[in-house]
Amino acid sequence: MLNAEVRVQFRPYFSIQHPALPYLPTIGLEVHAQLLTSSKIFCGCSTSYGAAPNTQVCPVCLGFPGTLPVLNRRAVEHAIRAALALECTVHPVSVFARKHYFYPDLPKGYQISQHAQPLASGGHVTVDGPDGQRRIRLARLHMEEDAGKSLHGESAEKAATTAIDFNRSGVPLIEIVTEPDIDSAALAAACFSRIREVLVALGVNDGNMEQGSLRCDANVSVRPLPGAPLGVKTETKNINSFRYVQRAIQFEIERQIDLLTTGGLVEAETRLWDSSSGRTVSMRGKEEAHDYRYLPEPDLAPVQVTEAFVDELRKTKTALPERTRERLVEQYGLPAYDAGVLTQSSALTAYFEQTVAASGSPKPTSNWIMVEVLGRLNAEGLEIGDLRITPDALAGLIRLVESGRITGPTAKLVFERMFVEGGSAEAIVEAGGLARVDDEGAIEVMVRATLAANPTPVAQYRAGKKQTFGFLVGQVMKASGGKADPEKVATIVRRLIEP
Repeated sequence: MLNAEVRVQFRPYFSIQHPALPYLPTIGLEVHAQLLTSSKIFCGCSTSYGAAPNTQVCPVCLGFPGTLPVLNRRAVEHAIRAALALECTVHPVSVFARKHYFYPDLPKGYQISQHAQPLASGGHVTVDGPDGQRRIRLARLHMEEDAGKSLHGESAEKAATTAIDFNRSGVPLIEIVTEPDIDSAALAAACFSRIREVLVALGVNDGNMEQGSLRCDANVSVRPLPGAPLGVKTETKNINSFRYVQRAIQFEIERQIDLLTTGGLVEAETRLWDSSSGRTVSMRGKEEAHDYRYLPEPDLAPVQVTEAFVDELRKTKTALPERTRERLVEQYGLPAYDAGVLTQSSALTAYFEQTVAASGSPKPTSNWIMVEVLGRLNAEGLEIGDLRITPDALAGLIRLVESGRITGPTAKLVFERMFVEGGSAEAIVEAGGLARVDDEGAIEVMVRATLAANPTPVAQYRAGKKQTFGFLVGQVMKASGGKADPEKVATIVRRLIEP
């Protein structure tokens, strides 16, 4: 689903200080992004969302003995594209490993991931934080498989039970790990937003956090003043919105400072964000790398990528959103806000530019897309690719409005019909007799009928209550089905009711 705004507004972070001992937060993020592939990372099962539980599985992704994983080439290509866009160094050789931990939704008892030799390392993201532009370094980008999904107490009768859906097991992921360069909850949320923006623009992730295809873990610690050793960190798992990232980290900062200033100790643990209570809650003691007993995956050869292969992917590198925003502002004279909304995805940008090419009116086109198109798509939970209104058809509607052939209210009615049925605005206007009524004689007949039907507002206007003028004009427009020329209606109403 598309958002009405591409940039998330964050409240400025303010330092939390004990009267005698200020503490500074240190934050690192681990962003888990599902790659947009039609099949899973090591088998041919579908990755589509919403299928009946446990219908998109096979012996490979269920971890049956004797099965062999086969790496999905498309997943590797997407991962490398993401690495290049984030300025990472792609390594010629990377190695998959088994990450052992025991959880009900992990069918093999281990996760195939990368550890000692990841696909890429280094890189950075530049974000507009609360205190200006900041550069956040990245530690690594590696590939791994997703786990299944635990469904806890789906009904009152089953409140104490947990069901497992393995459809998600084996879906390809990349994990993007930042360095601990983040020092506020707002900056962390801005960093997460920026990474999402890049991945969606590349077409390697759909950015749908509600469906779990993009998630974030936050590592948080606090320490006294710069230069002091880093404090004990906690990890808050699987946060799935920018707002919750900020709120979870802010709560964790305050919780840790409160512990330390009252003589307590912060424990290294994994925590979960409970959005209903606005708190993080303890999940389990924090594992260290050695607890996972990493070992090289014996069934998968090292991933070897040549420089020529990386160069080919580099040539197909998509323009990143900030560059596209700059171009839209320069080329079409759009406000920066409009350009931000229209670059939520490459498909949306393309739709805008195709419509402008046909309409010749950049700002009206931007307004129609931001307000009407995105508003209806969001309400229906649809994407721009689901829209029945072609760029040429929307341009036709815009031209009808600008030429004066239809009024604004009529244009919205026509848009609604186009949204549901498709087709052209011209045909809908002609078939419905929706063209603007310009004939002053016809308009005066409607005005006189409206004034006769509303004697009280007319009398109030003549007695000095001028607010009723808008009501009377609105009643005439309603009587005309929104087709009368609003300016002519206002002129005639004023002429007939002036004392």
